[in-house]
Order: sequence, then C-alpha cells, then structure tokens
Amino acid sequence: MSGAIGVFDSGVGGLSVLHHIRQALPNERLIYIADSAHVPYGDKTPEYITQRSLTLTRFLIEQGADAIVIACNTATAAAASTLRAEFKLPILGMEPAVKPAVSATQSGVVGVLATIGTLESARFAALLDKYAGKVEIVTQGCPGLVEQVEQGELNSTKTRELVERYTEPLLNRGADTLILGCTHYPFLAPVIRDIVGKKITLIDTGEAVARHLKQRLETEVLSSRLGFSPTCRTEVRPTEQAEFFSSGDTAIASRIMSLLWNKTLEVRSLPDALT
Repeated sequence: MSGAIGVFDSGVGGLSVLHHIRQALPNERLIYIADSAHVPYGDKTPEYITQRSLTLTRFLIEQGADAIVIACNTATAAAASTLRAEFKLPILGMEPAVKPAVSATQSGVVGVLATIGTLESARFAALLDKYAGKVEIVTQGCPGLVEQVEQGELNSTKTRELVERYTEPLLNRGADTLILGCTHYPFLAPVIRDIVGKKITLIDTGEAVARHLKQRLETEVLSSRLGFSPTCRTEVRPTEQAEFFSSGDTAIASRIMSLLWNKTLEVRSLPDALT
C-alpha cells in the first residue's frame, strides 16, 4: 500500500488541520493518529516528544504515507528537525503564525495562546526574533484547554472560564490579534470569539499548512506515484478515504473525533508495541 498523507498529533486537535488538508486535497488518502494515551505533549520533555514522534512517523510510513504532517506545535518544536534528518520524505510542521499576526495587528500588540512547551521552545524564540520587529508579542500558556477539547467540552462552563482567564491579560495589554498557537484551539474559536468580541482577529495556521502540503506533493511526490496522472486523479483514489488511529481508548476517541470531524468515524487502536 502506498500513497497517503500521514498526520499525527498528541490527541484530537490535529483534526483541525486535517479538515484543511481534506479541503485542499480532496482525493488524497489520509491516515491520522491521535496519540491520546500521551496527551498533552505540552508538559512532556522534548526528548519524550521526539521519541513518540519517531515512533508514530515510522508507523505512518509503514501504512503507506509518503508525506507527513506534524499537526502539533509542541511536537514540531521538539521533533521536526530530528524527523527531517531521519526520514527522506516531505515532513511539514506547525508553528505559531507570528508573521501573519504581525502583519494583521493595528494596535501593535499580538497575543499568543499556546502550550507551555511551545512557548518555551527555541523554535518559538527564533520566530519572535525573525518576525516580531517593533510589535509587542504577549504570550499566554493555557494549561487545561487541550484537555477540554480532548473531552469534547467545547462550550462548557469550565472551558469558558479557562478561555476568559487566558485571554483577559492579553486584551488588557491591548492585543487586537490573537494567535491560536495549538491545533486544539481552533475548535474553541467560537467560544474565544464570543468572549473576546468580533473586533479581535484570530489566526491559526491550518489552512496555510494545507496549501504548503499541496505544493510539496505536486512538486516532490505525486509524479513519482505509480499510475499518477493529473487528468485522472479522481479515478486513482476515492474521495473521503481516511483512516483513524488512537493510542488511547478507541471508544472515547471515536466519540470525540466523530464530533470534531462532523461524521461518524471508526477509530482503530495502534499496535500495543506503539502505545
């Protein structure tokens, strides 16, 4: 079996990226792993995250993936360089959208909502050095938000209280643009929007990653696939072909991922050796 896009995240948050990938590449076979037995990555060491990323990437390649998306800001910061050195195929990651946020702000203040692991990474520091310029970047770690999404609690009282707690100091500093620096957070965008108001710009990177992935596939991957022809893509691979795996409880994963994917899904367990 060959020819697929492999996507992994610490849990279900990467489905926000997978939505954009499906829209950009409707005929591609997708393989998604929610590493929910190890969620959240934000409180794990870089070494731990790198080992999980290596394990999951090897599994995705074994399943036929010829391109990998690390649909997790924390895992990208910890493991992207190692994965690119280890595997000779396109590997795309996530990073907080500092550059577009700096371009969007009118007040000169940008707020970043992210996990502690992302905010403390050297990769994030490099982004600030490269793109922040004269814009003030105010960061806010958000313990607990990932777990709320993992439980499907997208609009509960607790979720709203956490969002209010984390956005208030950013708004008080004058931020008019908020970066959703974790792939789980786009699922909370309606609640965030309701709390911060319509005048605040919310930015995530899922759509940009999907566009970049499409470009990389067209230039580096598709022409090498046996039988590929630009004129018969819909005949080569059926639309909506996707497989879902979890390292956690698959009954829970199926319920939450079906909610977030807006379609009933069957989620399979990763092999025991990988959990």
